[in-house]
Amino acid sequence: MSVPYPRLRTLLVTAAVTASASLSLIPLASAHTTPAVPRPTVVLVHGAFADASSWNGVVERLQRDGYPVIAPANPLRGLAEDSTYVASVLASVKGPVILVGHSYGGAVISRAGAGDPQVKALVYIAALVPDKGENLGALANKFPGTNELAPSLRPVPFSNSDGTGGSDLYVDPTLFRAVFAADLPASQTALMAAEQRPIAAAAFAASATAAAWHTIPSWALVARQDEALGAPVERFEAQRAHSHTIEINSSHVAMISHPGTVTRLIEDAAITVAS
Repeated sequence: MSVPYPRLRTLLVTAAVTASASLSLIPLASAHTTPAVPRPTVVLVHGAFADASSWNGVVERLQRDGYPVIAPANPLRGLAEDSTYVASVLASVKGPVILVGHSYGGAVISRAGAGDPQVKALVYIAALVPDKGENLGALANKFPGTNELAPSLRPVPFSNSDGTGGSDLYVDPTLFRAVFAADLPASQTALMAAEQRPIAAAAFAASATAAAWHTIPSWALVARQDEALGAPVERFEAQRAHSHTIEINSSHVAMISHPGTVTRLIEDAAITVAS
C-alpha cells in the first residue's frame, strides 16, 4: 500500500528500522543457552526362549521419546559367556547407560554391569536378580510351587565342532502360552513357541560372580501372573536389592503385553539418575 504523505512515510520507515534493531538485540539462542542433556543409551537384554524382537514395543516407544536404544542378541550359552558378551557391547557405548534385563537377562546384566561407571541404573523386568555366589537354578526355585517353567522344559542335545556337547532347553510348545505368555493372543504365542531361542542347560547351573545392584540403583517390575519365574521370587529380589518397584497384572513377558508400562519404568530410572 502506498503512503501519500512524505512525513507519515518517514515515520513508518523509522519505526520499522527501530523495531528491527530491537529484535536484533534479543538473544535468539536464549532457548538454547543451556544445551539439552543427552539422553542415556538404553541397552535391552532379552532372556531365555526369546530374542531381541521381544523388546519391539519398548524400543519403538523409547526411540519416539528420543532415547538411543541397543537390543543385542543374548547368546544364551551360559552366564559367564553371556555377561562377558554384553559387557563388550556396553564398552562400545559412549556416555551413560540404562541397563535393562528380562528374565534370565536380569542375571546377565547384574554381572555385565558390575564395575562399569557408565551404567547408571539397572532395570529388571520379571527377572532373575541373583546375589554374588547365588545359583540361578536355586534362586528360580526358591519358592516351590509358584512357577511352572521347570516341568515345561524339554532338553535337546547338541554337538560342538570339537566333539563336545550339551543340552539346549526349550519350552514345550504345547505349554508355551500357559507358562510364558498367557496374556497374549494364541496366534502370537504359537509363533513365539516355534521361534523360541533355547538356552544351554548349563546356564541355570551357574552361580553369579558379581551383583551390580549392590552399587548401582535399580528398578524392578513384578509380574503378578508370571508362571515362568513367579511373582514371589521377583518380590524377594526387588526387596533385597532395594529396587524402586512396581507390580502389574502381567504374564512373564511384560515387555510384550505391557510395553507402555515397561517403557515408563525405564524412563523413570533414566530421569531419576539424571536429576
